Amino acid sequence: MAVSSALANIALGLITSVLGGAAVWLWQRLAVRRSRRAKESFFGLARGTGCLIIFNNAAGRRGAMHHNDVQAMIEVATLGASTGSPVSVESCNDFQGLNGNRTEFCLGGPGGGSNPRTGAHLAAHLPGVRTQVAGTRPLTYEIDGRIYSCFPGREEFALVAKFTPDGSARPVILICGQTALSNRAAVSYLKREHRALARTLPDLRRFALMLQVTASDAFGYQATKLDGDVTGAAFGLTASSALPAMPGPATAPSEPVAQSADQGPGPDQGHPDPRHQV
Repeated sequence: MAVSSALANIALGLITSVLGGAAVWLWQRLAVRRSRRAKESFFGLARGTGCLIIFNNAAGRRGAMHHNDVQAMIEVATLGASTGSPVSVESCNDFQGLNGNRTEFCLGGPGGGSNPRTGAHLAAHLPGVRTQVAGTRPLTYEIDGRIYSCFPGREEFALVAKFTPDGSARPVILICGQTALSNRAAVSYLKREHRALARTLPDLRRFALMLQVTASDAFGYQATKLDGDVTGAAFGLTASSALPAMPGPATAPSEPVAQSADQGPGPDQGHPDPRHQV
């Protein structure tokens, strides 16, 4: 009896261990899957479709890259790899054409010869963004009458935008920092905060955000925060130019609810949410 009891306890322990291990393995798999889907939704990546990185030049040095831009490029490459997207890298000096069925990450602002492709994207798709470069001073943005000046080490800005060009199947992500450090800061911020941003942005298919990097001399690229959502002003949107809502599932018609004149509209009845479409 003692031997049988001992064997039963051993068997019970083994079964418990197996079940516990299986539960942990399943939870981890689900967590990884949720994380991958969140990245795919926000950045417009998809397994097997490709992640195209267009890297920039260091200021005034064609063909060279700043250390912080290299780090930003590595961050994007690891992001693409984590979603199963094959990563390819092209220089802004050589690449021409549309991104096609690859999600494009275009690094660097248009000033100082950093990335001429960024300038072309801004001109074609973000008419509300004005840029100015005076001599050796960093890039300045103007959006909706507000000036975003750069004071390296104290206050810098980065414009990030997502849109899908006509003729392309996948979106473009612009990372337009005023400095190499703000490029790196923007990529790091998006990777860290994409889930929180996805909950607040009205449409994940097209957006433009201004990020602020403060006191980088002391805190480096990590002291980054959202300065504001500039989607409407940057894209020059009006009610007629907004992206159409994606059709939702058909539902049975319901009887209209009478409202008195002093009552506001009833609660949201579950309108289709197109934010997670690319």
